[in-house]
Amino acid sequence: MTKKFYYGGQAVIEGVMMRGRKGIAVAVRRPNGEIALSSEPLSGMSTSRIREIPLVRGIVVLVETLVLGIRTLFYSASVSVDEEIKISPWLLWGSVAVGFIVALGLFLALPLLATHYVDPYVSSTESNLIDGVIRLVIFIIYLWSISLIPDIRRVFAYHGAEHKTINAYEAGEPLEVEKVRKYSTAHSRCGTNFILIVMVIAIIAFVFLGRPPLWLRYVERILILPAIAAVSYEIIKFGAAHIENIAVRVALRPGLALQAMTTRQPDDRQIEVAISALQRVLALDAEAPPKLAEETTSVTGMADGPGSIHL
Repeated sequence: MTKKFYYGGQAVIEGVMMRGRKGIAVAVRRPNGEIALSSEPLSGMSTSRIREIPLVRGIVVLVETLVLGIRTLFYSASVSVDEEIKISPWLLWGSVAVGFIVALGLFLALPLLATHYVDPYVSSTESNLIDGVIRLVIFIIYLWSISLIPDIRRVFAYHGAEHKTINAYEAGEPLEVEKVRKYSTAHSRCGTNFILIVMVIAIIAFVFLGRPPLWLRYVERILILPAIAAVSYEIIKFGAAHIENIAVRVALRPGLALQAMTTRQPDDRQIEVAISALQRVLALDAEAPPKLAEETTSVTGMADGPGSIHL
């Protein structure tokens, strides 16, 4: 019996990436209204047996997600602008590096530094709990803040389109805009859920680290993050397999509620892009060609506005 596979993806700039059993596909809306489709087969760790080993697979998936996420983000950045505009790879990698440094500072260094000032008045357990709560609050404020940026709101709309498309597919609906449109922008396997679970597990795990010098507390948190991510992945996977269980659904509600910040209602053109990406990975899984190059789909009726196009 074939093991059930859970399709998923992520939003990119003016588009959506979807991952299947055998490949990935990226669909991006060009400035002229066409949909550019790029796909390729997966290889290496992405298809090896190591992905079946509990806990280890969580770290593999995390690394894969980071690598594919950066690559597809770069691709979408180059496709979603006019052809005359060239984006320097150095600029893109510089943005990734800056983002990584800011994340470490915002979600690890800042909470620890803030907690350091109350350390003389609390126990080590209370100190680590306060550190975790501050981190969670900063995360929520961060999501709320970036959701106010127009360009980010468009990315979040594509995020919503990705979720709607996956929800419709898992419900057995035809992949058509009018069918997909009615589904929710929330999904239990969303990366937002994963990050929230990581933060909750981190609060529990860090309690047992005690209160060594400030620099060592920072290093310890970085070193233990892969293990926390591995456990969090197993929780997400368990939740996906038991989504009909009432207790599981209740436990997932905070993450689903948080997705109200990271998703937006997409328009029909954005849903169409998400459908294109999912249809391509489904074709990859069915046919498994050795390699698929980039192609551009010319979509008729684009000038008529949202709701006039059907794939």
